[in-house]
Amino acid sequence: MKRLFGTDGIRGVANRYPMTVEMAVNIGRATVAFFMSNDTEKRIVVGKDTRLSGDMLESALVAGICSAGADAHCVGILPTPGIAYLAGAAGASGGIVISASHNPFYDNGIKIFKKDGFKLSDKEEMHFEKILFDERPGHKCNHLRDTGRVQAIDRAYRQYQSFLLKRFPKDFSLKGFKVVLDCSHGATYRVAPELFKRLGADIIPMNVSPNGRNINDSCGSQYLTAIRREVTEKKADLGLAFDGDGDRVVAVDENGQAVTGDQILAICASYMKTRGKLKGNRVVSTVMSNFGLGAALEALGIEHVIADVGDRYVLEKMFETDAVLGGEDSGHIIFLEDHTTGDGILAGLKLMEVMREGAKSLSQLSAIMTVYPQVLINVEVGCKPDLQANPSILEAITSAENKLQGRGRVLVRYSGTQPLCRIMVESPDAAETKKYAQAIAAVVKKTIGKNSHENFSND
Repeated sequence: MKRLFGTDGIRGVANRYPMTVEMAVNIGRATVAFFMSNDTEKRIVVGKDTRLSGDMLESALVAGICSAGADAHCVGILPTPGIAYLAGAAGASGGIVISASHNPFYDNGIKIFKKDGFKLSDKEEMHFEKILFDERPGHKCNHLRDTGRVQAIDRAYRQYQSFLLKRFPKDFSLKGFKVVLDCSHGATYRVAPELFKRLGADIIPMNVSPNGRNINDSCGSQYLTAIRREVTEKKADLGLAFDGDGDRVVAVDENGQAVTGDQILAICASYMKTRGKLKGNRVVSTVMSNFGLGAALEALGIEHVIADVGDRYVLEKMFETDAVLGGEDSGHIIFLEDHTTGDGILAGLKLMEVMREGAKSLSQLSAIMTVYPQVLINVEVGCKPDLQANPSILEAITSAENKLQGRGRVLVRYSGTQPLCRIMVESPDAAETKKYAQAIAAVVKKTIGKNSHENFSND
């Protein structure tokens, strides 16, 4: 069983285990040991988002890498998918991203990419942890004379921009579009506005002044109130809201209505199918996807494949089923023939390509899918016992399912990256959806909530 890795790398509160300087040094050493066993290259690409603790953890990781005899190529602040690309483009053995994605600034995390741009599999993560804990890689570095060097890769974001541009025809243009870009004070704050402007779009940038503490702070893909207002007030064609590390995007149409990851999947799937680009005629999404996505894909004659939560599991299922399009409702969208991981900027550009080619507004395109009312409640928990073995929680879930009578669904699961239990309920009726979700959340809070007096949040 894995001890550190969750659904998306290693994550926690910065300066607390496992996000400590000491652990980061050893993770740097273990990364070298992991990749050097299968590779003669001695270079690891290291990048980060804008959060305060990024510098601290970067220094520790780089020290560990160099102490193990490898060079650290530091690309600075760059979206996660940019580092996934550069891990291979730079001729390195792999890459490390220092980010906690959409989490608040005081959290941080470490994601590891192989030189082919893909994340580690479950089996590879277990092997990595064996190196980290059992073989104690630091002990092998004590007498190493040829330590590694640190090299700063200037303007790495330009290489990433060029990579993105090559995913589209040479004459691809966004001229005539007015687009609001919410960069969440995160890793896309520079690369996204510059790229969209370079393509001819009239851009309205938001949240592009990171200070280390404001990343994801009431902005970005998790918080759409401000961008919805900006789109309508400025009469923009659409808005694109990225998360802190830029691997996901949520859109806003010209009327200020949110367009989720599921809707983006449906829009792109339809477009790709009509142009003969939807290999296998199937789309992969997760158990958290809205009921409406399945209905939309069925109407389009497209097979719908379900994966576990996490873009890594979506990708695995895409490989298993030979699919080229997959993603999550949260905004991780994978275009497998273009990239190896979810990429918010790429997905935003793909969406605008559909708008341009079809000469349709985003509201017209998003009508392809009816979104069922969905309520997601996060309850902070002090432990994560088996939910199916808890009689009270199981009874609450069963009660809601019986009342829905097949008209909706209930999904209760733990977060793979935070101490949260997520309660999701969908049904055609918004009021009953909220009612059933709150009833289950109350039981979860009472039985395994961190503190009985804490309030649970609905996001």
